[in-house]
Amino acid sequence: MLKHSIPKMQNKGKYISEFKHDYTVIDIETTGLSFKNDEIIEISALKIRNNSISGEFSSLIKPETSISERISLITGITPEMLSTAKKIEQVLPEFIDFVGNDTLLGHNVSFDINFIYDKYLKLSDRHFCNDYMDTRILAQKYCDTENNKLATLAGYYGINVEGQHRALNDCIITFNVYTKIMEAQLQKK
Repeated sequence: MLKHSIPKMQNKGKYISEFKHDYTVIDIETTGLSFKNDEIIEISALKIRNNSISGEFSSLIKPETSISERISLITGITPEMLSTAKKIEQVLPEFIDFVGNDTLLGHNVSFDINFIYDKYLKLSDRHFCNDYMDTRILAQKYCDTENNKLATLAGYYGINVEGQHRALNDCIITFNVYTKIMEAQLQKK
């Protein structure tokens, strides 16, 4: 029996389990699920300082191939919206500069990191090696929900999910979920 696994990425950051007050929330939208074969079509980030949003980055990215109708339905991103967007070669360095050396936060963030890591390595021959936190992992540990989907967690905490599956909106939802999980855990101490 063959095992299918994601190859170990050299110098990839490590998972951080403690709560932080300064970090950057990230999210991407893509043409599919394969970081080797699919493309990033939107990338966003929120800079968090002392538990408050202090800056934001968001950009659509023009893919080399067309996006499917299914992806348009999920994300609300249309081919017309992408036709005038910048290419990955322009956007990714700006994103990397915005993120800096911050610890990253995302929901199922390994997905996002793997895409960014692969594209950044191809473009710059450098590694994307920020440490990271994951609201999905935190939810498994701290939340009594039927599943650990972002929308489920948002519902659990009474957080609005309007505009979900757009990168910046997902960053905001993830930030709010993380804040609620952190507050609940700090109150227990």
